[in-house]
Amino acid sequence: MKYQQTVFYIFLLLFCANSQINAQSSPVIKTSYRAEIKRADNYNIVFNIVESISSGKISWIIRNSTDEMLVNNIKLKYDSLIVQLPFFDASLLLKKNKLGYVGEWKKRIPQGEQYMPISIERGSDRLHLNRGVPISNVSGRWRVSFTNPRGQKSEAMAELKQVGLKLTGTFLTPTGDYRFLEGIVKGDSLMMTTFDGSHAYFFSALISSSKTLDRGLFASGPTYLETWTANRDANMVLDETEAAFQLKGADNRLNFRFPDLNGNLVGINDPRFNNKVVIVQIMGSWCPNCMDETSYLSQYYKKNRQKGVEVIGLAFEYSTDFSKAKTSLNRFKDRFSVDYPMLITGVTSSDTLRTEKTLPQMTPIIAFPSMIFIGKDGTVRKTHAGYSGPATGVHYEDFKKEFDAYVNILLNEK
Repeated sequence: MKYQQTVFYIFLLLFCANSQINAQSSPVIKTSYRAEIKRADNYNIVFNIVESISSGKISWIIRNSTDEMLVNNIKLKYDSLIVQLPFFDASLLLKKNKLGYVGEWKKRIPQGEQYMPISIERGSDRLHLNRGVPISNVSGRWRVSFTNPRGQKSEAMAELKQVGLKLTGTFLTPTGDYRFLEGIVKGDSLMMTTFDGSHAYFFSALISSSKTLDRGLFASGPTYLETWTANRDANMVLDETEAAFQLKGADNRLNFRFPDLNGNLVGINDPRFNNKVVIVQIMGSWCPNCMDETSYLSQYYKKNRQKGVEVIGLAFEYSTDFSKAKTSLNRFKDRFSVDYPMLITGVTSSDTLRTEKTLPQMTPIIAFPSMIFIGKDGTVRKTHAGYSGPATGVHYEDFKKEFDAYVNILLNEK
């Protein structure tokens, strides 16, 4: 009898252990998809998705070049898939079909809601060009001239990297960059696209020579279209004066007070900021460069707050409604684990009087994001407009070095 009991207990322990192993090693089904947001002019924005299904739960990785955005707020109901995109007030409303999914991309814009058709089909490729072998390698720095629909010109910088047929890189402007672009070069043509949940971009151009790109097109959203040309220029430096903002008048101190995400009023003159170096971040949850900057500032703050550094985020949202702004900003806060206060100004990013209503001591805010550096004595020491994020490579590394060096100068002041 004792022998039979012993055998039974051994069997029970082995069964439980095996059950735990099976539960822990539940197979993950992965599928690669090619997603295409469709425009009426066929300048469609393509990006890649890797879908993972485990124990009935679906998650996505949206991929553009080296950038991988996790999407795990996905609800499946019968043949419908509702994908809530992170950071931004945007979602994908999809129906399952034989090839994958089909539906609409929905996002909030200042005027209301915007919809664009999207198809998502199985496959790991991205862009197609029937042009043969590339006539030139376009890697390097380019001086770019954009022309908008009103005929106005603006200057930008392109940093491109071509390996074989694959092309990656980004465009930098005085107010920020276009983040992670990925595409292809074939024959005398190039194409690149990106999608971050809220912004969908398409770029194409003709390679006239090893030093010239011509007949460029830039498509954004449902209908917006610009043209561009570029010349190779390894020594180009962006002129950032057009995005600059600064103090006006003799008063060199800020004076603001706005509610945080819990509704508690926080002001620059509160005791917690006394004798501290303070970085005021001007941002919005709709802004892709603000996303990159928030990621950086959140990590920096965690590592350096004990030295006497504080950060305050001033949010300019699409809506003046506090609850809507709070919902959008909480996504930012949670995704980037933000510990510093993010304040809701109650003023929209499109308000022409946004500066006068929030920071009347400053000249107009041009760029989102922007930063204001405040010394331990409470005075404004420096401003910085725009942001060169991780997609810009060397520019991002230079920014981090300069940022760290300047904050250390302020910290070392008596």
